[in-house]
Amino acid sequence: MSTESTRAESTRAGLSRRALLGGGAVLAGTALGGGVVGHAVGSGAARPGGVADGSGMPGTEAVAGPGAAGRSGTAALHGTATEPFWGEHQAGIATPHHAHGVFLGLDLKKGVDRERVVTLMRLLTDDAARLTSGRAPLGAVEGDLAALPARLTVTFGFGAGFFDAIGAPQACPPFVREMPAFETDDLDPRWGPTDLFVQVCSEDPLTVTYAQRRLVRDAADFATPVWAQRGFLPARGTEADGTTPRNLMGMRDGSANESDPAQVDSVLWNDGAEFAWLTGGTQVVLRRMRIDMATWDDLSIEAKEIGFGRRVGDGSPLTGTKESDVLDRTATDSDGFPVVAPNAHAARAQARSAGERMIRRPLNYAIETPAGLEEGLLFCAYQADLGTAFVPVQRRLAEADALNAWATHIGSASYAVPPGAREGSYIGATLLEA
Repeated sequence: MSTESTRAESTRAGLSRRALLGGGAVLAGTALGGGVVGHAVGSGAARPGGVADGSGMPGTEAVAGPGAAGRSGTAALHGTATEPFWGEHQAGIATPHHAHGVFLGLDLKKGVDRERVVTLMRLLTDDAARLTSGRAPLGAVEGDLAALPARLTVTFGFGAGFFDAIGAPQACPPFVREMPAFETDDLDPRWGPTDLFVQVCSEDPLTVTYAQRRLVRDAADFATPVWAQRGFLPARGTEADGTTPRNLMGMRDGSANESDPAQVDSVLWNDGAEFAWLTGGTQVVLRRMRIDMATWDDLSIEAKEIGFGRRVGDGSPLTGTKESDVLDRTATDSDGFPVVAPNAHAARAQARSAGERMIRRPLNYAIETPAGLEEGLLFCAYQADLGTAFVPVQRRLAEADALNAWATHIGSASYAVPPGAREGSYIGATLLEA
């Protein structure tokens, strides 16, 4: 087949897919529920044991030795593991942390209206449902890269421009529309708000990259990528599951996250009192923080613990003995001095009310720049309402946080995160069909 024929066939396949997903076929569960899908992705469907049909990808058997594969034989551990996509809430929010992730910011193209946004969200929802279950997106030629999702999750959020494009500016929460300025901000517009937010997380960076590529490709007719912020946590298996991960400063990050499921629910999920479409959804803020690691590394352990208010080794507060102990801001030593400095990070960040609680899902980042290695934190936090949680907490931190000497906020974006979707529907339907 000639190059021209191949391109033409590819174009026809892409248009065919958009026609199917953009119309009523998805909701009716007709064409997409039958042989068309099976034919399109059958060659990439995962078999039990994690080997795609005809793919040659490793399953649970030991792989070849160093001479053949470059690594010693070991059993597959996490490749075939999946997280559910369909449900009351989107995955990737209350889901246990992943080792790798990328945050994507996209802007809708000029002229993309509500009807075309519906088509976009149907496309992306279908992609995400397939990818997270170990199947290639409809229309993809290859299936091998999708066969090992490694707990892949894909989470969508809507920025202010999204609401404007669909003609519903009144449905946008106020702190999604505009986040207040904070004294310590030094924001770079390159990392600013966008119309659409996509969080892609997995245990495997190859899986993250493949999912990112497919999602951006299928959104290309409707939206343009503005930024991609990639990050990482310690690899799964480095420490026991359930261990709070460390950031690049060496500190446990997320020690104050709720662990009781009922409390997690109360922190995360919006009750829809102000915005009915957001019932069961949440709100997210993403802050890019550059950290001066050179000077931080030279601090003594004692100085780091004073600045943070928690111990480096196990994350326990200076007023407690284990990580789960609640930090006591009022505790004093035998001389009457505070055990935890009033400007210690953990003291300033501690919630003063139930409404200030957040679930933190940060990722570390490290990139090469002309000036050298830049390291930092992609602070990602979900909460029912940005106005009662992130905003007051960040104001306190901006006023007097000991870590401000090392960390600089250089990016900020916030989004409304719709609830999950039932199979046959799509993410954002509660807003777009209201």
